[in-house]
Amino acid sequence: MENNNIWIQIVQYFSDHWMQYSSSFKEHILISMIALIFSIGIGIGFGCFCNKYNQYAKWIISGFQILRIVPSLAVLFLLIPVMGTGIQPALIALVFLAIPPILMNTVTGLQEVPAFLQESAYGLGMSERQLFWKMKLPLAGPMILTGIKTAMIEIIASATLASKIGAGGLGDIIFTGLGLNRIDLLLIGGISVALLSIVAGFLLDRLDHLLFRYKFLDK
Repeated sequence: MENNNIWIQIVQYFSDHWMQYSSSFKEHILISMIALIFSIGIGIGFGCFCNKYNQYAKWIISGFQILRIVPSLAVLFLLIPVMGTGIQPALIALVFLAIPPILMNTVTGLQEVPAFLQESAYGLGMSERQLFWKMKLPLAGPMILTGIKTAMIEIIASATLASKIGAGGLGDIIFTGLGLNRIDLLLIGGISVALLSIVAGFLLDRLDHLLFRYKFLDK
């Protein structure tokens, strides 16, 4: 009987608050996408730098790993005195969280390009720039995309904390449910975040299959 009441409450919530839910859902996607875009740019950029200047790789990777250890919620509250509340501190916390998997996968992917292929490319007269864009980056692409997928899922899950500082998103529904002891709101918010993560992972898997078909030729 209690389960039936919860489902009735869920249906009632969507009936009465659909616009509010839709707005929170769109805010969650927007925050996640902006954080991912910045993370990709910074992560791949530093990954390429580490590959070219290997002597700095350990320090750069360790630095971003330390930032990742700090809980996102702690970063959010530490940024409030500097940046106030809203979307900006939330984005910074999410970017710190998402850079390491992209950075490490970029470094690993570039390092795993076989040496004999690089020597063959040099033998064909390729410049360092041509070697990077035409061979190393495409071959490292699947590994980089795996890092992006990991970062995307972590961002979507952690973006719920953004509501704590007024950035909106599905976290508003979850924390309202916690405050009011409303199981229906917790289910709505939690399941929405889970489904969003699953869909994002599926889309990136399809992108992987589309861009790097050569990986699947022997399957």
